Amino acid sequence: MQQNTEKEPGVAAAIIVHEGRVLMVRRRVSEGVLSWQFPAGKVEPGESREEAAVRETEEETGLSVAAMKLLGERVHPKTGRLMSYTACEVVSGTAHVAAPEELAELAWVPHGEIPQYVPYGLFEPVHEYLDASLPR
Repeated sequence: MQQNTEKEPGVAAAIIVHEGRVLMVRRRVSEGVLSWQFPAGKVEPGESREEAAVRETEEETGLSVAAMKLLGERVHPKTGRLMSYTACEVVSGTAHVAAPEELAELAWVPHGEIPQYVPYGLFEPVHEYLDASLPR
């Protein structure tokens, strides 16, 4: 899979759990059925997936986060894009729509409401991480 990531850098998503909720954002323009998703964006040349997740979170939400663990990667079944998912922790700031040209809104979502935001299900390693990290 490494050769694929060199041709197409892919998209890095940040999974941010804070005070018993996970941060989700709603894009101005949906990607097919994807409306709500995790803060994410393209990995830039010379940047790691974890660095991209941290940078995109700050650009989109104004929240400063630190990467803790790469949860996994896959070709997204809905978009066909190479996706990586990084667990992050909040360092500082308050989440807000910092990129209004990209985001319509954001929400801190409790475990029980995730299916309302992501009705098609989560990538299994992300699902497992949220099950272990969020109160039910």
